[in-house]
Amino acid sequence: MKDLLGLMGKAKEMQAKLQAMQEEMTQIEATGQSGGGLVRVTLSGKGDLKSIRIDPSLAKPEESEILEDLIVAAHNDAKAKVDALMQDKTRELTAGLPIPPGMKLPF
Repeated sequence: MKDLLGLMGKAKEMQAKLQAMQEEMTQIEATGQSGGGLVRVTLSGKGDLKSIRIDPSLAKPEESEILEDLIVAAHNDAKAKVDALMQDKTRELTAGLPIPPGMKLPF
């Protein structure tokens, strides 16, 4: 019974920490780039697109398809960075807790 109460206490503590982490993630931004830095995309911790920066040398009508591909690549790079930050924060938060392997948080 004592173990159950201790586990419930840890679960409540973890829930509070998860909520704080989610609030913190709204403040985090990650910038991805492609084309050697010619296209940069910044995302919030929730994956919302915050800004796009395009080098003026790419603003040629005949290169619009290349530009579109570079924007997608920069977005994917930034999204991967946001995901990695989220995993690191979650790993720090759950260190020492008996969570089954492969279980993703937050629930």
